[in-house]
Amino acid sequence: MLDVRTRVASWAGRVATRTLARGGIDLAQLTIIPERVKFPLRRRGTDPVGKLARVRADGPLYELKLPFPMRVWLVPGYAESRAILTDPASYSNDIRHLFSGNGPTTGADIGGLGFTDPPLHTRLRKIITPEFTMRRLARMQPIIGEIVDRQLKELAAAGPGADLATYVAFPVPFQTIISLLGMDYDDAATFQRLGGARFDLTGGAAAFGAMSAQREFLFEAVAKQRLEPGPGLIGQIIRDEGDNLSDAELAGLADGVFTGGFETTAGMIALSTIVLLRDPAHAALVRDGSPDEVDTVVEELLRYLSVVQLAFPRFAKQDMELFGQRIRKGDVLLASLPGANRDPNIMGATPDSFDPFRVPASGHLAFGHGVHRCIGAELARIELRTVLPRLLQQFPNLALAVPEDEITFRQLSFVYGVDSLPVTF
Repeated sequence: MLDVRTRVASWAGRVATRTLARGGIDLAQLTIIPERVKFPLRRRGTDPVGKLARVRADGPLYELKLPFPMRVWLVPGYAESRAILTDPASYSNDIRHLFSGNGPTTGADIGGLGFTDPPLHTRLRKIITPEFTMRRLARMQPIIGEIVDRQLKELAAAGPGADLATYVAFPVPFQTIISLLGMDYDDAATFQRLGGARFDLTGGAAAFGAMSAQREFLFEAVAKQRLEPGPGLIGQIIRDEGDNLSDAELAGLADGVFTGGFETTAGMIALSTIVLLRDPAHAALVRDGSPDEVDTVVEELLRYLSVVQLAFPRFAKQDMELFGQRIRKGDVLLASLPGANRDPNIMGATPDSFDPFRVPASGHLAFGHGVHRCIGAELARIELRTVLPRLLQQFPNLALAVPEDEITFRQLSFVYGVDSLPVTF
């Protein structure tokens, strides 16, 4: 199955490239983007590269001169990012105008909340929001606890030198989302590979092939549950909405839950472990601290790591003047979430330091902001508050099996993380 999916992803990527080329945008050129404009996705370990801070200090907008027939602006500061993320009247999230043709990745395939504008976004979010209230999520806590304990046992059985990503960081959010959606799926390795590939721009348009291949799984799940609705979110939506929601819309919602809920949390678990193991006092605070103390550490980890590197693109709906720059209709604005979350105007004099006792002047933007704020934010918090203390409690002598500078971090990925994290205990 793995080889078949690989060929499907590659073919879909080539079709998507040709499709976008007909619309004037050739994603194949992503592989030859000048190095000077890759910096919003570059990092040194867990830190953004220094150029991001320099760009933020120079001004509120920075033009990324890409080989596209449209202007793309990076928004590196906190206040400016928040202003753009909370203004759906001036900006559109809909990217379907960039897709055309009959390939596997077309405008009709683009769904989910992140790429949808009101009133459709309002309608879809209203359908899915009840499942992400604290009351509903409380039902998931025992399930998450069981998943974490099971995966920690597997890590222990694998012995020192085992890969934390393989045994804990990936399967915990993956199994959580599978349970939430009510899916029965055992090909986790394929989904993990495609999940990472769809956020990685290293291979250019191949990311769209990974997106198409991954969505096939979700269309199959929706079709199956149309006949026999399951006990999870997909089945509940089908029971509540029936034919009022198309398969594409439902698969888009499921896809949004997956993309927002497993790859991001997997990255957070692995990277958080790296950060906490740098200082025994920080690890002890999570291992032995009160729930309130753990909550504070988790929030600082979310701010400090900001694994989602760029918010969903915003397209200017009309010509305007913004922060002293002339913005044309159709221009793209990209809010840098690591840039915003390390803005010294908000985070104080040491924004690049991990400080578990930090009390910022305002909330971080790790989950975005406004009507498109990540709907699964509380679920992610529950998972982190569960897995990090139990990991450090069960393995009090946990340590990295290799020096941190030998860890291979993802390069040029919208969702930052690692594919492997060997540990000893």
